[in-house]
Parts: sequence; structure tokens; C-alpha cells
Amino acid sequence: MDRIAILGCGGSGKTVVANQLAALLDLPLTHLDAVYYDQQWNPLPQDEFAALQRQLVAPQRWLLEGNYAGTLPIRLEAADTVIFLDLPGITCLAGILQRRLRYQGGQHTNGVYDRITWNFVKYIWGYRKSMRPKVQQLIAEHGAHVQLITLSSRRQTNRFLKTLHAEHSTHR
Repeated sequence: MDRIAILGCGGSGKTVVANQLAALLDLPLTHLDAVYYDQQWNPLPQDEFAALQRQLVAPQRWLLEGNYAGTLPIRLEAADTVIFLDLPGITCLAGILQRRLRYQGGQHTNGVYDRITWNFVKYIWGYRKSMRPKVQQLIAEHGAHVQLITLSSRRQTNRFLKTLHAEHSTHR
């Protein structure tokens, strides 16, 4: 696992998993929210965002965390591993609420911007029905070569991370 893309609904735990994996595997980590949005939460133009991602996937080792289906093929084509956090909507909504309580709103140092709108709640609730098929289609089209790891619960995610920690500590 040298080139990892982490995908999933908001609140699924992408940032937490990315931070742990980057530390464990000594991978340079980029949170795509921090690249896509500026301090005032204004998005980059799509062509600039795509160009930046092409630069980010050029090195031999990297970990990119975030969705952005419009530029997902760039990451999929360069990745060797995709971790898809496919958690239920209620779990993701709970994750958003936990993040709100932890950071009390605003933009965090890792680029995550904690703003909860009705549209965001609807997006999270409907992610598995609307976005998951699109993500799965993009993975099939552009990532047939990757090791796909789909985690569908917090318990599975924690077990996966615990197993990696154990394997990595025995190889040191």
C-alpha cells in the first residue's frame, strides 16, 4: 500500500482512517478538502483542482483522502489501494455530530470544514442510494487494478486498522 485513495460519505471516518494510516505507513497525506477549499470555503475551479491532483498522484507514495467524484478517476488510475468507507447513513450522521461536538464548527487544521446544512444532511442520508453506485462505477471503470478494501461499519474499520497496526509492528 503505497498509493492509497480513501473514499466515503461525509462522517464515515475518512479523516481518522487517513491520519492513522499515514502515520502507520509513513505516507504523505493530503486531505482534499484542504486543497479544494480556501479559508473562506470557496472552491477551486475544477480544472485547477484536477491539475493539483495530477501533481499529488505523481510521486511513488501518497495517501489522498476525500470524495470529489468529478476527479476521482485521476486518483483511481494512479492508486494501488482504495479504501471505501461504505457506512450506513445513520452512522455517518452520528460521525458529523461527533465532529461538530469535538471541533465546535469552523475549519479544522486538516481542511475539514464543519458546517451542517439541510442539503448536507440529505446528501449523507442518501449517499448509499445516490453516490455509492457512482463511486462503484468509477472504481470499476478506472480502478480495476487496485486492491479494493470496503469497510461497512465502524467495527470493521477498527478491526482493519488494528490488524494493520499488528502486522506493521511485527515487521519492524
